[in-house]
Amino acid sequence: MAGHKETRMNGARSLVETLIASGVDTCFANPGTSEMHFVAALDRSAGIRCVLGLQENVVTGMADGYWRIAGRPACTLLHCGPGLANGLANLHNARRARSGIVNIVGDQATYHRPHDPPLTADTAALARTVSGWVRTSSRAEEVGRDAAAAVQAARSHPGQVATLILPADASWDEGGVVAAPLPVPAPAAIDPSAVDRAARVLREAGGQALLLLAGAAVQAEGQALAWRIARATGARLMADFVNPKLARGRGRLPLERVPYKGELARSALAPFDHIVLVNAKAPVGFFAYPGQPSTQYRDDARLHVLSRPEQDALEALRALADALHAPEAALPDPGPRPQPAAGDPSSDKLAQTVAALMPDDAIVSDESVSYGRGFYTHTHAAPPHDWLHLAGGAIGDGLPVAAGAALAGGGRRVIGLQADGSAMYTLQALWTQARERLPVTTILLNNRSYAILQGEYKGVGATPGPTALRMLDLGDPALSWVQLAQGLGVEAARANTMEQCADLLRASFGRAAPFVIELMV
Repeated sequence: MAGHKETRMNGARSLVETLIASGVDTCFANPGTSEMHFVAALDRSAGIRCVLGLQENVVTGMADGYWRIAGRPACTLLHCGPGLANGLANLHNARRARSGIVNIVGDQATYHRPHDPPLTADTAALARTVSGWVRTSSRAEEVGRDAAAAVQAARSHPGQVATLILPADASWDEGGVVAAPLPVPAPAAIDPSAVDRAARVLREAGGQALLLLAGAAVQAEGQALAWRIARATGARLMADFVNPKLARGRGRLPLERVPYKGELARSALAPFDHIVLVNAKAPVGFFAYPGQPSTQYRDDARLHVLSRPEQDALEALRALADALHAPEAALPDPGPRPQPAAGDPSSDKLAQTVAALMPDDAIVSDESVSYGRGFYTHTHAAPPHDWLHLAGGAIGDGLPVAAGAALAGGGRRVIGLQADGSAMYTLQALWTQARERLPVTTILLNNRSYAILQGEYKGVGATPGPTALRMLDLGDPALSWVQLAQGLGVEAARANTMEQCADLLRASFGRAAPFVIELMV
């Protein structure tokens, strides 16, 4: 294969130069010995911003958040199989979010691996559990070629984790060649018959039909197209519960999500004879519960696939709007912007206060878990903003996703709505926020418990006793998030009332640095 450049170099240098040539300009890293030549190559090559994470699950979560806002992949740098294992939970979330990540994992030198040194693992097997593409470069001459292929794979619509495993000798040996960027494959074609079927169903079913939206369908242009279709046919619109990113606020649709709780989801979906899936999956529960169905729609409801995740939802919605001759339609007015709330904190009051005070074009990283399931209703009239959700259910993504989003956001304010228990999984992300001076305001919801698990106990019909309740309690000893944040270099303060929370929010939005508000709920 002809190289993009004639200069020969070691494998690590060819990797870095190929990433730069392919448009990768950010590397989230937690390197070790096997990756030192890659680190040295980063030092010699202008064009990649290196961001250190103190734990690998922070690194992978930041790469996920970066993709969701930038729309282009960053790379990670992880240390051998165990380092990859530490980052798997947020790679799982990234896979579910369909985020494009070039996931680079160092490994034992090829000749050293047969001796079974302590860090040896089946790195490729671990990678396959969360990756859409996996390859190991065995020689320095292959590294540039493989790096270009990894970027191409990560950018394949709608995005995927592409893991490149780099043995140490492939990194340090001479013979590396920079590879030219590879073209990004087009999304899979839309099926015209699927458009025709959906148009027929919507004409005939009217208000008994639901368009369930995901992916690009819940971004601003997709929402406008879906609203035209709904106005022309009487169909209803709803967002999938696990959408990784939604355009929200004034000028966007006041969409609600399929509820998390099974009984609420079944009630919300009960009116519909037909559900048209636009890049969405058929709604199913997060978990099984005794005596309850796995699916959340009626047994006799008919499902129709307009577009799959690997297809272009915007193209599908345009084709459907054209087939229905749907005219342009003004989006509904969400009403006046709310005022900040007062008194003791509650879920509704927090949502109202955030909507009242958030700056234009903010980004919300929402890992509020059970506390925040009603936030949507009270934030439709907020200024335009993007809302990022935990897409894969593995808690611990909120703080690092906020950091990655801030790095991609070009100065946009990020607001983290963060449950206390899940924050402990990746609290090291606060250190990176401080180091990079990121504009992130985190509202730490301190209820001193794993509140979601208390609800799940009831859901499965179990009766918790003293030992079980102690397993769900975070109050002995109590976590002080003000002290934890300050210990990681982030200024923080505690709020016991909504007035205090509002004052701290206002002050934090004027800072070009992170801030944590420990809200006692």
